[in-house]
Amino acid sequence: MKKVLITGANSYIGNSFADWVEKQNAVCSPEEKLEPEKVSLRGLEWTKQDWSGYDAVLHVAGLAHADVGHTDETTRQKYYSVNRDLTIAAASKAKREGVRQFIYMSSIIIYGDSAPIGQEKVITADTQPSPAGFYGDSKLQAELGILPLQDENFQVVVIRTPMVYGESSKGNFPKLVKMAEKISIFPMINNYRSMIYIRNLCELLRLVIVHDRKGIFYPQNREQISTSQLVYLIGNALGKKIHLIKGLSGALKLAGLLTGYIGKIFGSLTYEQKMSEQSMNYCRYSVEESVCETIRTEKRLKNDAK
Repeated sequence: MKKVLITGANSYIGNSFADWVEKQNAVCSPEEKLEPEKVSLRGLEWTKQDWSGYDAVLHVAGLAHADVGHTDETTRQKYYSVNRDLTIAAASKAKREGVRQFIYMSSIIIYGDSAPIGQEKVITADTQPSPAGFYGDSKLQAELGILPLQDENFQVVVIRTPMVYGESSKGNFPKLVKMAEKISIFPMINNYRSMIYIRNLCELLRLVIVHDRKGIFYPQNREQISTSQLVYLIGNALGKKIHLIKGLSGALKLAGLLTGYIGKIFGSLTYEQKMSEQSMNYCRYSVEESVCETIRTEKRLKNDAK
C-alpha cells in the first residue's frame, strides 16, 4: 500500500481525492490500495516534518483564480509566493527526503483566457503556454521550477486541469446550477469547453500514483460540450425543461465586451481530444452521468444538513 501525502488540509480536490480513494480501496486489489494523509502548508511547521515515509506527494495547496482587475501588487506577490515558491519548496523537500513521486495540480489557464464568443481556441501538443495574467503565470512558473527536479529516483507529474466540477465544487458550475433553477430559457451558443468531473480527475490521480507515472497530463471528460448543452443537462437533472433559444449571440458578444464573466461562460477553450487519451481508463462517468450524480449528491447533502 502506497502512502500519499496531500498538501492542503482543506482543498476541494484534496478532500475529494481522499474520499474517492477510500471508496476505491474497498473494491480494488491490495497492490492498488492507497493510504492518504493531509498536511497544512500554512506557517513553517510542515518544514520540520519528516516526509521520508511517503511514496507520493499530491500538492494541491495554492491560491485559486484571482479577479486580476481588482488586485494590487501585494496580492500579486502573494500569488507568486504561494503558487510558485511554496510549490518549489514542497517539491524540493519531497525529493530531498526520498519521496518517489510529486504531483502538482496546474491549470489550463497557463494557456491564457478563453477565445471570444464566436471563436475557437483549441490547445494542441504544439501550443506554447501564454498566461494572460499573474495567476496563470504563477502556475506556469511553478511548473518550470519543479520539472527540472525530476531524475530516475524522483518522478514529477503536472496535471493541467480544465474546469473542474462536481458535488460541492466552486466556480462557474454551481452558478450555472443556480441559474438553471430559476430560468426556463437559455441562449444557444456553439462554444466548446474542456471540463473534468471531479471523480474522473480523482481516478486519474489514483491511477497515476498506482502506476508510478510521470510527465504532463491534460485531463478532460470524453465529451466536449457547449455551455448551452451543459445548462440543458443541468435542467434535466433538476427535473425541468430548459428551452435553448437561437439568435442571441450578437447580444452576448456585446455583453462580453463589458464584462469578462460572459466571456468565461460562453467563450471556447478546449484541449485537442487526443492529448487526453491515456492507456489508463480514468473517465468513469460521462458528462450526463456526472451532472446527474452531482445534482443528486447536492440534494442529498442539503437534506442531510437539515
